[in-house]
Amino acid sequence: MIRSELIQKISDENPHLFRRDVERIVNTIFEEVIDAMARGDRVELRGFGAFSVKKRDSRTGRNPRTGESVEVDEKHVPFFKTGKLLRDRLNGDA
Repeated sequence: MIRSELIQKISDENPHLFRRDVERIVNTIFEEVIDAMARGDRVELRGFGAFSVKKRDSRTGRNPRTGESVEVDEKHVPFFKTGKLLRDRLNGDA
């Protein structure tokens, strides 16, 4: 599902809301999650999962084309851990 499909589904299920309002709500939620992660905070959506930021240390990598060693800088990457409810539904337990 992509963002526009999510907006359409929420709009269809809530006919009392205008589509532009639903779009603003969805975009605000995503922006808040992004802002929180940029600050290094953890975002937990109960039953769905938790978004966090993990730090990857610098390391020596390898260029797959030439085989030469290259230094890879440390970086921060997004990480998602599924919640129990989501995991159970995906595995047919709920």
